[in-house]
Amino acid sequence: MAVDYTVIVLYLAGMLAMGWWGMRRAKSKSEFLVAGRRLGPWMYSGTMAAIVLGGASTIGGVGLGYKYGLSGAWMVFAIGLGLLALSVFFSARIARLKVYTVSEMLDLRYGGRAGMISGIVMWAYTLMLAVTSTIAYATIFDVLFDLPRWVAIVLGGAIVVAYSTLGGMWSITITDMVQFVVKTIGVLLLLLPIAVVKAGGFAEMKAALPTAYFEPFGIGGETIFTYVLIYTFGMLIGQDIWQRVFTARTDKVAKWGGTVAGTYCLAYALAGAVIGTAAKVMYPNLPSADDAFATIVTDELPMGVRGLVLAAALAAVMSTSSGALIACATVANNDIWSRLRGTTGTGGGDDHDEVRGNRLFILIMGVAVIGIAIALNDVVQALTVAYNLLVGGLLVPILGGLLWRRGTAQGALAAVTVGGLSVIGLMWTFGILANEPVYCGLLASLVAYVIVSLATPRTDAAVLAHWRARLAGRETPDDSPAEAPATPVTTG
Repeated sequence: MAVDYTVIVLYLAGMLAMGWWGMRRAKSKSEFLVAGRRLGPWMYSGTMAAIVLGGASTIGGVGLGYKYGLSGAWMVFAIGLGLLALSVFFSARIARLKVYTVSEMLDLRYGGRAGMISGIVMWAYTLMLAVTSTIAYATIFDVLFDLPRWVAIVLGGAIVVAYSTLGGMWSITITDMVQFVVKTIGVLLLLLPIAVVKAGGFAEMKAALPTAYFEPFGIGGETIFTYVLIYTFGMLIGQDIWQRVFTARTDKVAKWGGTVAGTYCLAYALAGAVIGTAAKVMYPNLPSADDAFATIVTDELPMGVRGLVLAAALAAVMSTSSGALIACATVANNDIWSRLRGTTGTGGGDDHDEVRGNRLFILIMGVAVIGIAIALNDVVQALTVAYNLLVGGLLVPILGGLLWRRGTAQGALAAVTVGGLSVIGLMWTFGILANEPVYCGLLASLVAYVIVSLATPRTDAAVLAHWRARLAGRETPDDSPAEAPATPVTTG
């Protein structure tokens, strides 16, 4: 496997080189956190697709195809649907806000009341997303080098932390573009056709497997509904996704570039399911469905191609991991630490200090993520907790703020609190992997938001006027002394 090792090593070295390049370019907070808001349609589409299609979409998507057939595409399909919905209906308005975090958007909409608690929830989500992505390195490096689990996590995590810390979003953007190209070639153009041919073609696959493997809803209606609820809606509100929207050069780039990326995700979903179905024909008795990807790559692909496809899997994990890491650090610094210090909206120093502070937080969060990843064993449970809290706690106040003028700060805080506590309590009662926590938590959040908003005075007219001006792109952060109106809002 010398050729395969060479491909992987060159790929990893290239990632570090991109980090060094990004460090030379990221000279301001805007450059470091959102790539100067300068990405055009091609780069925006590629990086957006890269961040949403991680290890779960690649290795897990193939595993679901192995277990359920073509209907195993629904998990990644739900991600693509969420990205399409975000891009078509919301991304243009989000891009025009010119903020850095979801909590800043909530402060703008509700008058500076919802940021801290929403920041804590979003931080927990991005932290666990980064942890689960980092754990996936163990699987890939085990296939490549037969390394102990903790060594694989440290090796993969250290590379991501290094290039993310050095260049921030510019480094992550360039590496994500490379990763997008590698994933496209490795998974769609190489592994997909090779797997189908090795399995004897679609006719042989249909003959060898039960009919249920080729039914579009074979995975079950309740499972599909849960995927849509968690992943589709999760795409609408996650800080890791919004932070990429903030990088778009214009609102049109955010809308149409994201639409292209969402369409790409739908194709990627089907490809993963087909590869998994082909693996089921070739290896019907694997001990775990998640072994399907590694098995078909190591056993069926020729030298060199195998290294490229494994690099594609590594690229999928690294893109999600780096995106989640910078999102986690951005929230920790801008939404939590700055508020505790009382420096929110003051700028916090010159450009050099801003970059240095955010770089330090990426390093701290990266070390924490690696440590938690080594200690944690159950990836599925960690990711489920993260998405349950995100959707149950933040979906209603965020979408409510974008769609319903009558929503108030008190209603938003009630929705976050009631939804988050309901999710936690129901996970304790029904189990982490049960569907009831996210269903009931989301409903409780919606009820609390509507009732409390209607029971409290309307949001101050000045707050709403400032919000509408920012949504329309008529104002920028420099047009006002602070992100939220200077006068304290007491009417909700």
